[in-house]
Amino acid sequence: MNLLLRLLGACWLLCAAGAVPAQVSDAAPPPTLRVDLMHSGDAKQEHYALDRVVVEPLPWPGNPARPVDDTDRGLNRFEVIDPQTGKLLYSRGYSTIFGEWRTTDEAKQSSRGFQESLRFPKPDRPVQVRVLQRGDDNAFVEVWRIDVDPAALDVVQEKRPAPAEPIAIRNNGPSPEKVDLLILGDGYTQAELPKFEADAHRLADHLFSVSPFRERARDFNVWALAVPTRESGVSRPSTGIHHDSALGTRYDIFGSERYVLTLDNRALRELAQYAPNEFIEILVNNQTYGGGGIFGQFSTAAASNDWANYLFVHEFGHHFAALADEYYTSPVAYVSGEERPEPWEPNVTALRDPARLKWKRHVGADTPLPTPWPKAEFEAYQRNNQARRVELRKQNRPESEMSALFEAERRFTDELVSRAPYRDAIGAFEGANYQATGYYRSQMQCTMFSRSERFCQVCQDAIADIIDLYSRPASD
Repeated sequence: MNLLLRLLGACWLLCAAGAVPAQVSDAAPPPTLRVDLMHSGDAKQEHYALDRVVVEPLPWPGNPARPVDDTDRGLNRFEVIDPQTGKLLYSRGYSTIFGEWRTTDEAKQSSRGFQESLRFPKPDRPVQVRVLQRGDDNAFVEVWRIDVDPAALDVVQEKRPAPAEPIAIRNNGPSPEKVDLLILGDGYTQAELPKFEADAHRLADHLFSVSPFRERARDFNVWALAVPTRESGVSRPSTGIHHDSALGTRYDIFGSERYVLTLDNRALRELAQYAPNEFIEILVNNQTYGGGGIFGQFSTAAASNDWANYLFVHEFGHHFAALADEYYTSPVAYVSGEERPEPWEPNVTALRDPARLKWKRHVGADTPLPTPWPKAEFEAYQRNNQARRVELRKQNRPESEMSALFEAERRFTDELVSRAPYRDAIGAFEGANYQATGYYRSQMQCTMFSRSERFCQVCQDAIADIIDLYSRPASD
């Protein structure tokens, strides 16, 4: 690790990176401060508690020109405030695993706690950290506040040896000028570490073949890091498979057989801190279809699945740009009420007021809102398709049969869309956000709707906004 980190440090020292305030200076970037907390509660109430404050071993990788997040993404937002002046020093929108869990049936009956972290450039004085959450009107309301003194005696500052060497997959310049994507591996044995590196290269290459990542590839650095595990693959409890993996990543989150996350935030952050990172995708060394993504936290993908390319990109869309799922026929763990409030996510709408549609600028004058599409034919096919999918998992059939089912589904959907009158239009197509009615997506096809290989224009715009937030030209 030492040589690579010395080189990284040299790059950081050459770049313009101020402290917490918005102005850019020629000073070296500050350290990275991490506030670890516990977020607990149930469907009706929630609580926050401080776990610890940590100074990470690497400098802050963020863009000093954009300390304040103006993209209006995430179920939550945290703010770092100078208590003496009231000045907003740093902010970021994000979502949480707790926020998803509290929409499940389990949250109506029991309480749970989830680990979370807030990361920001280490200030040179005490600050206040505020956590805000969206209300029913999508406005942010403060739900928790804590004073943080970076010089306090209980701040963790031990510098332990790195457990593994970070690998530079793509290095396009100093971190403060680039988006730093870290690919972590879980479920790779020592003998499989070369496979992890190959998987990271392969899937990163695919990500940058998809617009708008393709056009903005030079705005990214990509790093890879993995700690070997004793057993190959991660846990899949629904089939009796339990593996002791480095990050605790597993299938069957919230009872969904394909949902893959880690609930061990400390293990995740303790490893990720040894490579520059603003976004994290975890590759699990499994063949079974699965993945997941939480905005501002991390995403996951099964690296050995036939649909790994799609999984990597789709789940990264959730994590990177807060894109909502646009599909609605696959079963999910979340419980939706009958009301259809306007989603805060940029790519779905309740279409309360067509004249104020969030992507109205893309809609042609002759495109009706809502926009017709062969919805009934699609749903009839999917009823049979989803029943077959459930049966394949129930019988524990070979993964190749599930892959064949997905391929047949993609061919059907592509053919159906190809003969629809508004196949290329941007409008408001009913069926999105896990709901058959009341929510709408902007185009018939998108990576967030089906296993299409492209993002719709609205999703591309949303992704570009986040790239702009985290990267900047070297001349700025």
